[in-house]
Amino acid sequence: MWRHIASNAVTFLIVALFLLGGAILWGQGQYRGEGPLAQAICLKVDRGSTMSRVSDDLAKQGAISSPSVFRIGADYEDKTNQLKAGSFLVPENASMEEIVSIVTRGGASSCGTEIVYRIGVTRATVQVRQLDPSTNRFVEKASFNPEEEEAPAEYTRVRGESDTRYRVALAEGVTSWQVVEELKSVDLLIGDVSEVPPEGMLAPDSYEITANDTRAQLIQRMMDAQQRRIAEVWAQRRDDIPLKSPEEMLTLASIIEKETGVAEERRQVASVFTNRLNQGMKLQTDPTVIYGVTRGEGVLGRGLRRSELRRETPWNTYVIDGLPPTPIANPGLASLRAAVDPDETPYIFFVADGTGGHAFAVTLAEHNANVARWRQIEAERANN
Repeated sequence: MWRHIASNAVTFLIVALFLLGGAILWGQGQYRGEGPLAQAICLKVDRGSTMSRVSDDLAKQGAISSPSVFRIGADYEDKTNQLKAGSFLVPENASMEEIVSIVTRGGASSCGTEIVYRIGVTRATVQVRQLDPSTNRFVEKASFNPEEEEAPAEYTRVRGESDTRYRVALAEGVTSWQVVEELKSVDLLIGDVSEVPPEGMLAPDSYEITANDTRAQLIQRMMDAQQRRIAEVWAQRRDDIPLKSPEEMLTLASIIEKETGVAEERRQVASVFTNRLNQGMKLQTDPTVIYGVTRGEGVLGRGLRRSELRRETPWNTYVIDGLPPTPIANPGLASLRAAVDPDETPYIFFVADGTGGHAFAVTLAEHNANVARWRQIEAERANN
């Protein structure tokens, strides 16, 4: 009888081990296999939340098939106590293993709401936007000019949320003075900037910031980024360009930046200035004259006067030969590249063509005809 009992016990143990092994394999497959999420979601994890609460939330949103397997897997990987607060983008069909990694690895939130402080050439704006997980695109929720408008309720609401992210976005072509002035109104930042950085030495880009970052630290990040770009682009320059130093490249790039907002034109515009420098012609570009009037402190807001075109300043390229002594704005990476790799064209003239771009010309007669067409367009617009 005891032999029979022992035999049954062994059989039972074998079956139990087999079932346990099968359960483990099934659990591993569930944990590591493709998840059921049909469309990406933004998962918000509040401060003080638990893995149990997160697993229930994921199950309700159809991101995981089993909250218990999710929790067991997180515990097995020793990540249960590593849960981070924030808003995290969970891609479609993400496995439980991938989701556990997403919510425990730390770093900035990858979705949710952003407040972007935009510093533009003519105005500054504050934009509240939210990532749509289904398209991976941001949707604007509110926008206002802090100098002219009161902050909307949406801004005030998300400004106090723990998972809101913040950015300062610097447009190509802004001046260093504009950047310093506009950073004063970014209330997330602290501290003062002791002096305006050298013109051209701030890299236009988007910079993530956090509460109590200092303005001086952010300025230094912008300067470091621009210095890296300058070194990288100068190292890739063509041998035949009429530029003797990285400083001259930066100055020419700033002029290109101010002359065209059309990306496809940058190298053509660069070719005009390169041809003029090679031929010993004056650059004769209005943005340099404007800089001589404003010194980069604000927008001129009107057309240039004849007296200003004739006035001798270090930046008036209708009067001086060659490049001005400093950049006239902060150029972006594309304009830096255009300065050292211009198109090969015979052009030495260009003028606005009414579409936002320019009409290029080789001879003065062609240029005068282009100017006449532009003036006609201006007159027609003025009458409408």
